[in-house]
Amino acid sequence: MPRALIRDPAALPGWLATTTRRECQRVVNKAQVRHVARHEPDAENIPDGQAETIEQGLLAVERHAALRQAFTHLSPRDQQLIALLIEDPPVPYAEISARLGIPVGSIGPNRRRCLDKLRHHPAIAALIHAEAQAAE
Repeated sequence: MPRALIRDPAALPGWLATTTRRECQRVVNKAQVRHVARHEPDAENIPDGQAETIEQGLLAVERHAALRQAFTHLSPRDQQLIALLIEDPPVPYAEISARLGIPVGSIGPNRRRCLDKLRHHPAIAALIHAEAQAAE
């Protein structure tokens, strides 16, 4: 399979979503050919559990792409803070303080500001709005 070169890093989230969507459809089509003789694959032919799994996978890819996009709009210092806060195993606040040169007491407020910036990024805000509408 030929490999595509992505020259614009900002295009990566869209490329990942499109590639994942196409791969999911390819897998579904292949399964349909094996299990449903002489029927065109469509929404009625996909078993409920499989359709939900595919939809959940696509939603997860969209969420991750939006999060990556929003994350790249944070300052490098904010990116470092969030990266340290989500490491596994968790990094102690004292170590984060030493690495970033900020007081331990300001880590929580800085974290909250970073998360607010992420929530207000257009890609994340659109997902939050769409999920709220779907829940209604």
